[in-house]
Amino acid sequence: MSNSKINMVEPPEGVVGEGFFATKLNDVVGMARANSLWPLPFATSCCGIEFMATMASHYDLARFGSERVSFSPRQADMLMVMGTISKKMAPILRQVYEQMSEPRWVIAVGACACSGGIFDTYSVLQGIDKVIPVDVYVPGCPPRPEQIVDGVMKLQELVRNESVRRRSSPEYQELLASYNIK
Repeated sequence: MSNSKINMVEPPEGVVGEGFFATKLNDVVGMARANSLWPLPFATSCCGIEFMATMASHYDLARFGSERVSFSPRQADMLMVMGTISKKMAPILRQVYEQMSEPRWVIAVGACACSGGIFDTYSVLQGIDKVIPVDVYVPGCPPRPEQIVDGVMKLQELVRNESVRRRSSPEYQELLASYNIK
């Protein structure tokens, strides 16, 4: 058995000395948030099956800190919308999003959630970004579990680099106002 070092999460940049470590609060909070995202799956179609495969042991989304899948919006911070969203379902999706506490992030998984997919009809929402802001788009019909894992990793990078004050910034408030979200 070799004496190899286990690859852990890299600490943020800082000043290291004997018995102390100093860094910026933004970096520590970003690292903690990025490695403890709690997903809320909003699955309506075949992309939901791919999400199940992503959570299974072969791909194991838990290694990214997403161990606890929440089915309550009040206990989740990463909304994963997977599958076809009809226009009748759009208000429910929006309500779920609004029930989530800040900070909250959204991943649109699959062609249907991203752009309506092959269903260019009067009853299908042509992209969930018509009703809620989206942070990461995962294309595919349906996307492979590797693509979903890549989307979560992209979101982790975004969360890790986000300022603690971003959510109270005028730009963010303007974005929410453009969706009529208070």
